[in-house]
Amino acid sequence: MRTTKHGGAQLPKKRRRAVGIPLALLAVGLVVCLAAAFLTRGRATPSSTADASVAAAEAGVPPDSGSADATADATTAPTRPPAASLPPSRHTPSSSTARKPPPSSSTVRKPPASTRSPRPTSSTSPAATRSPGVSSSTPRTASSGTSGSLAGRIKPAVRYHGVATAYEAGDGNGACLFGPSGDMMIAAMNHTDYESAKACGAYVLVRAANGASITVRIVNECPLPCAPGQIDLSQQAFARLAKLSVGRLPITWTLLSPAASGKISIRYKTGSSQYWCGIQAIGHRNPVAALEVRTTKGWRKLHRTDYNYFLSTDGSGCGKAIRLTDIYGERLTIDGIALEPDVAQPTRVQFSRH
Repeated sequence: MRTTKHGGAQLPKKRRRAVGIPLALLAVGLVVCLAAAFLTRGRATPSSTADASVAAAEAGVPPDSGSADATADATTAPTRPPAASLPPSRHTPSSSTARKPPPSSSTVRKPPASTRSPRPTSSTSPAATRSPGVSSSTPRTASSGTSGSLAGRIKPAVRYHGVATAYEAGDGNGACLFGPSGDMMIAAMNHTDYESAKACGAYVLVRAANGASITVRIVNECPLPCAPGQIDLSQQAFARLAKLSVGRLPITWTLLSPAASGKISIRYKTGSSQYWCGIQAIGHRNPVAALEVRTTKGWRKLHRTDYNYFLSTDGSGCGKAIRLTDIYGERLTIDGIALEPDVAQPTRVQFSRH
């Protein structure tokens, strides 16, 4: 009887165990699935962010322009290896624009047209016998006549200091090759201020410390060691200032434009022809700054030698019209000078007094 009762009670317990095990396994599987799904979602978020960053990099735009990383990338963008990551249009135009000078700079440097000096009237009428830079009826201005802007070392209205010495001038000829002089109030300019014959023919007022003065014409060059400011006077001129025994006399001197003066003469150098010529102006009141000859192509400026002749080495302009310009800018056009060597041919013109 006991055995029969106990055997019937144990059968339901086995059934409960058989049902509980599958349920537990199902619950574990569900938890695993939920966990896997959760992990899958968590991994998808950074991958999408990375994809967005890659897409933004390929487009050349930072994913977050307001972040510190985006600022750093913008600063270091030129160092990125891929050329396509930063289009040239972002920096090329700005750099080229920064290097280009402002268009107004050339306008600022260009002087106004109203301030430009008028061209000499001789340029419009080269055939005139006299064609000064400014007509006689028009007052001269500093820019067109009185400043001596074409002068070399010896300038108008400037007082120079130096010493006077004396030399035997002979017949008055010298390095300027003017020829013998009947007036012995002449002098030789020191090598520096002689300036390759630019001083030739200049009139200079010389004053000594004792108050004596004399006007001389430069016809010669005093070679080194004559110092700048020094003038070697003819003995006749030196005697007007002091005794020859003085030797060296402190002086001051200035350039003059004398009142009394004759007309200018023109001379062709010995050996001149239609193939080569040298031309010289003689008896000019003011120093000559330039000599030009008329050619088939217009006026041609000739080179000045240290022996005071202007050369046309190919014969261009030889025997044609001549145009002289003094240091004040006045121009004189001379026609009718024959190509006759070593003959001083007088003209009817002279530079104005200043």
